[in-house]
Amino acid sequence: MPKLDYLMRVASGMSLEKLRQCVNDAHERSGKPKALLLADIIHCARKFGAGYYDYLIFEFYNMTDEERATYMTRMRNKRFDDMINDPEDCAIFDDKSQFYAHFSDFMGRDWRDLAKVSDEDLAAYLEGHEYVIAKPNDGECGHGIEKIHLADFATLDEAVAYLRQPEKNFGVVEDLLIQHPEMSRLYPYAVNCMRMATVYWKGESHLLYAVLKTGNHGKFVDNLENGGYACHMDLETGKVTGPGHTNKQELVEEHPMTGVRFEGFQVPYFAEACELAKRAAAVVPTVGYIGWDMAITENGPAIIEGNHFAAYDFPQLPDRSQNHRGLAAMLEDIGIRV
Repeated sequence: MPKLDYLMRVASGMSLEKLRQCVNDAHERSGKPKALLLADIIHCARKFGAGYYDYLIFEFYNMTDEERATYMTRMRNKRFDDMINDPEDCAIFDDKSQFYAHFSDFMGRDWRDLAKVSDEDLAAYLEGHEYVIAKPNDGECGHGIEKIHLADFATLDEAVAYLRQPEKNFGVVEDLLIQHPEMSRLYPYAVNCMRMATVYWKGESHLLYAVLKTGNHGKFVDNLENGGYACHMDLETGKVTGPGHTNKQELVEEHPMTGVRFEGFQVPYFAEACELAKRAAAVVPTVGYIGWDMAITENGPAIIEGNHFAAYDFPQLPDRSQNHRGLAAMLEDIGIRV
């Protein structure tokens, strides 16, 4: 069972207004009576550990209990994370400088730890760069990341001083990663990553799912919180199998800024990306469930970051490519029951 403090945080975060809105939205989509839907939401919470948001975004109102039982829900995901991920070693993934030190060979780019590099060596690193990326050690969802244009500073010393500003809280600075032209054709303003979830179990790495993410609105980050899209992928071919999903549960057939159709889009170097993710999964074996953000460059895949609390919603979002078979069933395929 998830720890009591987590259950208390979930309970304290519950909102009757949001629950009411979920019931209303499910009613509009399904036509089913609101009282029946409310009772069903409570049933799914008790039986499957599903929050009301799970119920809505996965369209549990259109499923049987047998189908719902195959899904990873909020509580099940937390239970699995507690089971397979050592909380002390999870700190490696929460701190950029620690993560980069452990996974430097998988990143495909040069970088510097701002806590360890001298001003002189940092200036030497910056020299010759047009752009660099600066990231806080503990940022999430792209918050606090800046794309630094070195020409905006009169001297390298000014650029160093900017990166050292305490209020910025930058932890690492790194090369600007240049993505594969085919990935730029989809959306050119951000590095469009795949979220690839791995499970390291009994000495073997397994790839659980891959989802393609893209940026939007001219922003240089690719997550849904900033208006981007997430698309289901075929693990055998590396092709997108359906439309783009937004964080408002909308389906979009093609990227609005480029006109590139999502379904059928082929990600280059997909097989190599799968192998890289599985090799990375074995580096910290005590953290067995990881969601990797995987970029594709002209020379192959490169890991952007790893998340020890892997997203369970991306690969279970419903569209015509889905068959009401969720992540819990995929974990059972490799011998894990949650």
